[in-house]
Amino acid sequence: MASITRAVFDRWLPRRVGLRILDAGCGTGAAMTTYLRDFGTVTGCDLSRLALDFCHRRDASRLVQASVLDLPFAPASFDLVVSFDVLYERAVSNDLSALREFARLLAPGGFLFLRLPAYDWLRGAHDVVIHTARRYTTRRIADLLVQSGLALVHLSYANTLLFPAAALKRLSEQLLPVRQAASDLELEPGPFNGILHRVLAAEAPWVASRELPFGLSVIALARKSSIQ
Repeated sequence: MASITRAVFDRWLPRRVGLRILDAGCGTGAAMTTYLRDFGTVTGCDLSRLALDFCHRRDASRLVQASVLDLPFAPASFDLVVSFDVLYERAVSNDLSALREFARLLAPGGFLFLRLPAYDWLRGAHDVVIHTARRYTTRRIADLLVQSGLALVHLSYANTLLFPAAALKRLSEQLLPVRQAASDLELEPGPFNGILHRVLAAEAPWVASRELPFGLSVIALARKSSIQ
């Protein structure tokens, strides 16, 4: 997914270095302490103190404990806001309110990048464990971005090549319910991990340049008007 994000930025962001970046819902800091640094100065925020402790261990210094519904930054503080798999969570009671908060923080002409899980019918045991409140379609994301006052730049599904296998797993869970819900992250891909990485990374040019018709994730890039 990092390859996909980088490909989208390289194609669509007119100024790709020196950006003021907010990672809204940064988790343990994997993105903000690696490839996001190539594009500018990254500030991370997360509701979880435990997650921020892991960020510190990764030598992240610009950290704030806060909800994406109430971010303690002045308007127009950032050129780019990213939010990776956050708005779907049960802890985010209103995803539109969060998007409007992101829009408030963007400088005129600034960008918002989102990644979210796709299709409510793909709910499974994994969603129970990670407290999924909602899944998305591209149409739903487009509507929310318009309501938040942002202009859509690029919208696509992602993780398309692995979609058939994942969809089959989800449907099998519905037909043969598991006794105890478990996260997909508990699976050990072992020697297949490298293969899966290459398959997903191979999609990056496609996702960045066109709108794929289906996938396990939705990615969206939107922009705030430069006229305020």
